[in-house]
Order: sequence, then C-alpha cells, then structure tokens
Amino acid sequence: MNTDVLPDRSLTLLIGALGGEGGGVLSDWIVKAAESMCFPTQATSIPGVAQRTGATTYYIEIYPVHHDELGGRSPVMALYPAPDNMDVVVTSELMEAGRMLENGMVTSDRTTLIASSHRVYSILEKSAMSDGLFDDTDLRSAATKLAKRAILSDMHSLAKRNGTVINAVMLGVLAGSDELPIPTEAFEQAIESAGVAVDANLRGFQAGFAHVRGEGKVVSEVPLIENSYSLDIGDLATEVEREFPPETTEIVSAGVRRVTDYQNRSYGAIYLAKLHNVLEADKASGGAGRGFKLTTETARFLALWMAYEDIIRVAELKSRAVRMARVKSEVGAKSDEPVVVTEFLKPGWEEIASVLPPALGRRLMTWAGKKPGRSNFHFAMRIKTNTVFGFLRLWLLAKFRWWRPKTYRFAEEQTEANTWLDAIIAAAPHDYKLALEIAELPSLRKGYSDTHRRGVTNYRWILDTLALPAAAGELDAYEAVQKIAKARGAALADPDGNALTIAMSEIGEAAIPDLIAVGAGSPRVKAAITAAE
Repeated sequence: MNTDVLPDRSLTLLIGALGGEGGGVLSDWIVKAAESMCFPTQATSIPGVAQRTGATTYYIEIYPVHHDELGGRSPVMALYPAPDNMDVVVTSELMEAGRMLENGMVTSDRTTLIASSHRVYSILEKSAMSDGLFDDTDLRSAATKLAKRAILSDMHSLAKRNGTVINAVMLGVLAGSDELPIPTEAFEQAIESAGVAVDANLRGFQAGFAHVRGEGKVVSEVPLIENSYSLDIGDLATEVEREFPPETTEIVSAGVRRVTDYQNRSYGAIYLAKLHNVLEADKASGGAGRGFKLTTETARFLALWMAYEDIIRVAELKSRAVRMARVKSEVGAKSDEPVVVTEFLKPGWEEIASVLPPALGRRLMTWAGKKPGRSNFHFAMRIKTNTVFGFLRLWLLAKFRWWRPKTYRFAEEQTEANTWLDAIIAAAPHDYKLALEIAELPSLRKGYSDTHRRGVTNYRWILDTLALPAAAGELDAYEAVQKIAKARGAALADPDGNALTIAMSEIGEAAIPDLIAVGAGSPRVKAAITAAE
C-alpha cells in the first residue's frame, strides 16, 4: 500500500446546538455513520451549559480512510477544536453560528457553515423594556463572507412541518451538502440503529437532504398549531375592511381579534369604536399622506392595553386545549404519551386586588403599601395542569371572565387608556409627530411585578409632566416631541429608572415620584380616575 497518498489530516466537524435539541444525538449519528465506513473517528463533548436553551458544543474528527488501508497505524486526533481548523461547522440557531464566527471557527479558505437561520431569543432580548431583538442582518452577511460555503436555512420550521426535531433535519442537510465522504445510506442506518423515534427522525433527515439539494419537498406535512387569535369575528371583520384605510387593516384586524378573544365580541366593538375616534383625528391631521401611521400605532398599543394579562387571563391561556397540544408538539410527545405540566405561579396583593371590586381593590392596595415590603408579598403555587384537580383550578378561574369588567384593575386600565387616547386626539391637530410620540408611550407599560410597576410609574410621569400639557397646548409642540422622545428612550433603556431620572433632570423636570402601589400616581390621571368613579 502506498501511504504517501494518505490524507495529511482528519476532517474536522464542530456542532453548536442548544440544550434539549439533541446535539449529542446528532454527534452520535455522525460517529456511527463514519464508523460504519470503518473510518477512524473521535468525538468530544465540550463543557457548556447543557440545559434546555443553554449552549452545547460537540467536536468530531474523522480520518476518511478505511482502517485496513492504514497498515496498522492510527491517526493522531485532537480532543478540542482549534480556530482556523474547521472543515464543517453545524449550528442549530443563528446566534450559535455567530458564536462560532466570533471564536474564529469559520474561515473563508476552509470552512463550510451549515446553520439554521431561525432565532431562539436570549434572556437579554426577551427582558428588554424596548424592542431588544438583535438585528441579525450583519450576522447573516458575516456568515456568508467569512465562510468558504454557507448554507443558511430555517431548519426549525422545516422540522415542524415534518413532525420531527431539528437535529434530524441538520443531519439531512449535512448529508446533502456532500461535505463528508459518507453515503446517505450510512446516515439512515445510524438513525435506525439508535432505535429512537426512527420514523420521525428519518422524515426529518429526508426533508433536510431534499431541501439542501433544492428539491424542497415536505415528506410528511404536519399541521402547525393554530394561532389563538385566528377566530372568526364576523361583522367586526367586515367593519374593519369597510371603515378603516387599507394601510391600517392588518394591525386593526389583529387587534380586534385579540381583544375579542380576551373578553367577547362586544369588547371588540368597543375597541373599534375607540379607534374610530383616533382615525377621524388622523384624517383631519393629514394622516392620509403619512400612511395613517397614527391610527396603526394606536391600534397596536390599544389592543395590548385592553388585553392586559390578569390572573383570569393567565388561567384561561394555561387551560386551553391548544396550549397542551403545543406543549406536546414542542417536546415531541405522541398522542398516547403522558406529559406532566407544572405551572409555577406566585400571586401577590396586586394580583388579588386586580380582580376585586374597585373600592375594595383600592383599599387592599392602600393597606399593602403602608409598610415597606408588604406590597412585595406573594405566595408560591405549583399547579399540575395535566391532572384533573389542577386543570379544574385554572379552568374555573378562567370562567370568571364575565367578572373582569367589574374589577378594580379593569376600571383603572380603562380610565388610563381613555386618558391616553384623549391626549392623542387632542395633540393631533397641534402636531402629528407629537401625537405619534404620545401613541408610543404605552410601550413603557410592560413586564411583571416590580418591572411592571416601575414601567407604569415611568409612563405616568412622562404622561403627566410632558404629554398631557403638550396635548393641551401648554408646551411648545416641537420641544415637547424632543423631550418625550428622549424621556421614553431613557425609560426603555433602563427599567430601574435611573436613566429616566437623569434625562428628566436634563430637560428640566422634577424628580421621579416614588413607586406608587395605589391609584395611578399621576395627579392628572388620578383626578380622571376619581371623576370616573
């Protein structure tokens, strides 16, 4: 045998996945397929946060020569990947691809990058007060430029459509790329020999293989879980199409479905009636030439506001059949396989007060706010919704939807929303940009517990000191737009309120009030609530 023609190095392959996605199983499949070809192979799991959604890394080396051709010798293989030394990098998510790029694992002279283009959002992205989503445009561009060959496709959606999991699709894409000297049959045999979810994994493999080869055929279409807000709203949909400009109908339709699903059809009609008033102000202020942006943005935030999440809503969402179906789909459970679902809840005084009558709820919040730390009280609950008793607890609570309009929080939220809408309508004739800035203010009202209270306090502070006076003509419109934009940006950048305090000081406003657990906080809004009662 002429050993001079033997490869001078192994093929190197690096897998980046998230915990729970089967990166280890993918590595095992590749190793089994390579060993079936009698190739010397070595695989290593790189320590990481191997829990669900945590990063996991697997490194594989394959010497693409049959054992019998090595003359009794064995190649020397590394246990750890090195920058500038990867032939193939496979990742289950776009940011994982970014991690590989940052670490120098992808090079333009050698590396084929195979990455799913979908996103699993990070904690920082999901917890940001504003839109914290990372703009992946530059990352996609970098992946294309820095890799010798880049294969980017949404493998997550492909797996969903085929009723399988992403690691099987990733294996199919890898096999279809022809980057490894291993025939398709060897990969399929590796899946079959594992003996776990063979049919589903083979579907995923075949779908990935066909996709990268340009065939794009779905092997076995599996319907996705329907959106909760896809309900038929009948004449309300007709009203949207008839009464609202085409530029607004997508958002308005989504909004009316959301609030109708939240409460009932009458509530959806109230939503449209409120928007009609904004639309008229929009038209009178030249909104047609601006694509009716004021109506669109108001519709977006009004729907979110009117469908705030109280404990009744939480119970309803968690007890829906569609949710259990989605959970089973996400974990890959069969219809006859049991799935244990434990809900972790921690209601406090605020959640309890929210479903009481207005007068009683306000008294409870007043009492809770009198002593430091009392308002932060909560009690932990663990409810298994896969059991009859656990499900019934949430199901019965969800049935109190009819009671929601009689509650303390409903009265408070409706009055505050109306004050906000009145400010938008009043501001539009003065300055369209001012009205838009006021329409964007509810973006501060988000989150839960302390984060929500701080956001609401920030919102009320800006509304009372800047937005309402500007809408009433008490402040110069141009100056007010600049101040509101600066204050809102500062509040979104820092949920603790420090940045907002600095910003408000710079624009000459008083110090932020203490967190207020009772009432609206703002003198103007408190007066509106009192008048409404």
